[in-house]
Amino acid sequence: MEMRLMGRSGTVVSTFALGTMTFGNESDQRVSHDLLNSYVEAGGNFIDTADVYTSGTSEEIIGHWLQARPEAARNVVLATKGRFPMGASPNDLGNSRRHLRQALDASLKRLGVDHIDLYQLHSWDPLTPLEESLGFLQDAVTAGKISYYGLSNFTGWQLTKAVFTARAHGWNEPVTLQPQYNLLEREIESEVVPAALDAGLGLLPWSPLAGGWLTGKYRRESVPAGKTRVGDNPTRQFQGWDLRSNNDRTWQILDELKATASAHKVSSAQVALAWLAAQPGVTSVILGARTVEQLRDNLGAASLRLSGAELQRLTDLSIPAVGNYPYGADGRQQRSRQLG
Repeated sequence: MEMRLMGRSGTVVSTFALGTMTFGNESDQRVSHDLLNSYVEAGGNFIDTADVYTSGTSEEIIGHWLQARPEAARNVVLATKGRFPMGASPNDLGNSRRHLRQALDASLKRLGVDHIDLYQLHSWDPLTPLEESLGFLQDAVTAGKISYYGLSNFTGWQLTKAVFTARAHGWNEPVTLQPQYNLLEREIESEVVPAALDAGLGLLPWSPLAGGWLTGKYRRESVPAGKTRVGDNPTRQFQGWDLRSNNDRTWQILDELKATASAHKVSSAQVALAWLAAQPGVTSVILGARTVEQLRDNLGAASLRLSGAELQRLTDLSIPAVGNYPYGADGRQQRSRQLG
């Protein structure tokens, strides 16, 4: 599996990371450990979790696996997140120094480690001064509890403010950003991606298959039932079935994925993942498989090389509707003239 630098850090991670939100929920401990074993055996070295995933159970499952596989513990790059509620107290959430200290210590205990490679703010906190959050993260780096820190679900201006606040204080800067990004959700290209590229942050896209939409399982004429994430729980989707199924753009993208997959004799999911891994700034794509079979198919994208023409067709078909200016056709033309 290809390795890439994690943003401007000197640490290398595999192009595909293993996301563990399903651990303890859709995947029990046995299946979760099988997923971890299959992932590292395929050459992956980057595991992403969060304290809030199944109320800490995901971290505990990973911790048990690390204890059983000490050689893996030495080789994997471990990432987790803190921000969301883990208790009933009004201080059991947010990016305050108080909560982040408790959250980080609890994650270290559940994971059974004394150090986390990448600790991420799970989202922006409008109530806590940014200096307070970043000051804590700087202290955590200095104390050796974390090597680096990253951001998740930040907008472009929030990301940029974090970078320049850290610079102003002479603190370590964030090295990664974890956003939702896939062929159906490309709005971050307007502001978030340029901001991340400008700051040198590596992108760690989550939901790369748009909750299963880009696997080719869904059909325009019928709402899925069972054995798919929409079928199991329609409310799980960040955009509902009707919003996507009634959009011609969705089916044009899925048709192109199917045609490209057929040409390469691979799955639609592999094509969607290969497209995403080829986008500017992407360091590692976070896979969220529920079964070993799904994971093995997803990891097939690591050896898939799409041609420039294939990448461009998918890019052209999936351009989001953002109006003409400043991010639509008029804006792109203006920027093109400026660059020319």
